[in-house]
Amino acid sequence: MSEVLVLVDHADGKVRKSTLELLTFARRIGTPVAVFVGDAAAGEAAAAALGEHGAEKVLVASDPVYGEYLVSAHAELLAALVQERQPAAVLVTAGSEDREIAARAAIKTGSGILTDAVDVAADGSVSQQVFAASYNVTSKVAQGVPFIAVKPNSTAPEPAAAAGAVEAVSFAPTDAAKTARIVKVEEKAASGRPNLTEAAIVVSGGRGTGGDFAAVEALADSLGAAVGASRAAVDAGWYPHSHQVGQTGKAVSPQLYVAAGISGAIQHRAGMQTSKNIVAINKDDEAPIFELADFGVVGDLFQVLPQATDAVNARK
Repeated sequence: MSEVLVLVDHADGKVRKSTLELLTFARRIGTPVAVFVGDAAAGEAAAAALGEHGAEKVLVASDPVYGEYLVSAHAELLAALVQERQPAAVLVTAGSEDREIAARAAIKTGSGILTDAVDVAADGSVSQQVFAASYNVTSKVAQGVPFIAVKPNSTAPEPAAAAGAVEAVSFAPTDAAKTARIVKVEEKAASGRPNLTEAAIVVSGGRGTGGDFAAVEALADSLGAAVGASRAAVDAGWYPHSHQVGQTGKAVSPQLYVAAGISGAIQHRAGMQTSKNIVAINKDDEAPIFELADFGVVGDLFQVLPQATDAVNARK
């Protein structure tokens, strides 16, 4: 079977769940080959998890140059691997960085790219939800090697033992890829909550919180969920921009999305419309969010959320 390249999303060698999901999709198309960019020792450590989920090979690009510059160097590496190995497809996580890497590499190889996929078929066609999840569309790249960016939580990772053989990759990016240097890195303060874009459950608050996210955070913590916020809440300075869900924020696709005090403007819906189950809590029974919700509660979030938190904690 033809190879399918999977760009590994990791944090210091710890493979994120979204990559394991990509490997599950990749096995439908061909033989998964993971592309790990980072420290050689971290690549060796990651190979075990990648092999357990179907990666026959793990290509490790450990040149420190990839950590010194922005996405251009990564894109050149990925394009070179595509030209050398001629895979059946390239899969990446639909995050901002990996999506840009894939887009740049697709241009360099004369290939097409599809983003925000929620399913991938054996023939390389993908499913996408558009116009606030009003329509499902099926698309397929018609030229070159298909580059596919898949939303996290689009499938459950399925273990499938494979060799996971580590193979070092030597590639020197051009000077053109070294024009934007990373000069400083600050570690994000740990919140104890899962990453917003990878979380299986997200609890978000909006204008209806009035700036008080205590009830939202309490429910999130009881569920082991991430906390999100609408643009209105972020613009008001009530919650950090890094937690914004929406067209100008982050796109999420959890198994459960709880929208508390969020009206459901199209800007917000664009970032969470592919969630598997949506629960809306709003005092306005005509709020647009109810059109999208699977379950709706008309009520004051400051009364509803604490009751829900107590109920969850009682069942633990």
